[in-house]
Amino acid sequence: MRWQLSPLLPPVPRLPLHRHLHFDGHPPQRGIAPMSTPTETTTHQSHLVRNALWVGASFALAAGMGLLRNMLIAREFGLGAELDAYYAAFKLPDLLFTVIAGGALTTAFIPVFVQLLSTEGITSAWRLASALTNLVVLAAVALAVPTALLSPWLVRTIIAPGFTAPLQDETAILMRLVLLSTVIFGVSSVQTGALHGFKHFWLPALAPVVYPVGTILGALWLVPLWGIRGLAVGTVIGACMHLLVKIPALLHYQFRWWPVLDVHAAAVQRVAILFGPRVLDLGVFHLTMLATTNLASRLSAGSVSALEWGWDAMQIPETVIGTAFGLVALPTLADMATRGDLQGLRDTLAGALRLVLALALPAACALIVLGQPLLRLLYQRGAFDGAATEAVYIALRFYALGLVAHVCLELVTRAFFARHDTVTPLLAATGSAAFNILLGILLMTPLGHGGLALANSLAVSGEVAVLVLILRRRIGSIRGRQLLDTLARLTLATVLMAMTMLVVYRAIGEADTTTPMIVASVATVGLLSYLICATLLKVNPLQLARDLAHSGAVPHRGAIRETEPSQRGVTRR
Repeated sequence: MRWQLSPLLPPVPRLPLHRHLHFDGHPPQRGIAPMSTPTETTTHQSHLVRNALWVGASFALAAGMGLLRNMLIAREFGLGAELDAYYAAFKLPDLLFTVIAGGALTTAFIPVFVQLLSTEGITSAWRLASALTNLVVLAAVALAVPTALLSPWLVRTIIAPGFTAPLQDETAILMRLVLLSTVIFGVSSVQTGALHGFKHFWLPALAPVVYPVGTILGALWLVPLWGIRGLAVGTVIGACMHLLVKIPALLHYQFRWWPVLDVHAAAVQRVAILFGPRVLDLGVFHLTMLATTNLASRLSAGSVSALEWGWDAMQIPETVIGTAFGLVALPTLADMATRGDLQGLRDTLAGALRLVLALALPAACALIVLGQPLLRLLYQRGAFDGAATEAVYIALRFYALGLVAHVCLELVTRAFFARHDTVTPLLAATGSAAFNILLGILLMTPLGHGGLALANSLAVSGEVAVLVLILRRRIGSIRGRQLLDTLARLTLATVLMAMTMLVVYRAIGEADTTTPMIVASVATVGLLSYLICATLLKVNPLQLARDLAHSGAVPHRGAIRETEPSQRGVTRR
């Protein structure tokens, strides 16, 4: 099929000829926030829903590719010590990527990039992107090289002290291979942020789709030659594909590169100010996952892999729902916050939360009720036996209890980011991490690796509750009563869905639950029962999506802000 750019790529936006022009072509009065009209707010929310649907669909496709990858890995390696080494090898490179250029940099970069794009033009915006790309490459090399040299010691003392000595050596070798992708992902992350700044989500959303292809190629062609190391080489190939898929969009938006660092430039320093607390926030998350791996390495062989696979399964709906809406919502929320349109921000956030609740609750229910037969259907073949299925399901069941919290966290934190507040979520994440590790230590003895998964769910639920309370004090009510009412109705619909699925599932008796038709039938009955109950309770997800897309929230006229950017005296995320 011939590649055509025009259906995918919107026109390059026309930039204003003068700075600080409002949407009506006249400069706003100093000190008074340019407010959005109901039509403009409706347009923002309609675009949010449409873009979220596209990004969510792309993430669903990426999840499908990830499932295919995992099926190949399961058939070849099962659930054991060798696969434990493979997943443990990713923990420190993941942390380094987060420190250098993960979601922290993208989140900090987008608001500044958008501001430069609208006030100084596309050349200044791309110069900022160039400077950050160059800084990322230098930082990645500076951190990856010593990490590779020290990898044997790091594995023995920090990552997996419970592994046997030969397994620790293999983990160190795998880590060195995985570190090669850190530089590539760093460059790709900056380009994703730039495209999101143009409100282009199409090709960046395809990057997670092509990334697993590298590992799939490694599993098919390299594993027979190099064993488990072939998978690590495949991840490097996938990282290259993650970057290359964005090139058509970058060229469309007049991508330019300069060999500059511009460390003293105001725009770079603003990104750094936003980046600091946010990278600590995500760093805390990855340190928590690293601590979980450390604890799991002390349990039976396969515990690290079981947690990884259970987490991956939970992340499918979390990514399709939470991450999709979070990524798409940030530019919209940031735009509203920049204009001082707190009413629009509150209404958009509340509507998005209602919608993701309506999607996440039944997804969590389905994972708990149908998780085991689904895992059996997808993975139980070759070296992956019934014991492996049970081990992964234990982790998945406990992770699924926190799915709703993870989804809401994606949106709530971005409401802070939009207001340049990166400190508050950092403090909440730090407390959550400490609680997570403490609970993990307490629960791993009675519940094994399932206790580590449960600790994560409980900790993130508490984190979301704290952030919502703080956000309410900062920006006012986000329709809390309406959210609680929606949550209660959705919970009732979900309970009825679970009961229906259990009745149908038990009616099957001893039937072969590895048959796709049986699993699909139970899932379909559950989905239909949920939609019927939700409709009767007036919380149908489709209606909530329409409400979000078409609500014309009238902004609060008394909102005040300075037309010039603040000097970072405020808290940020």
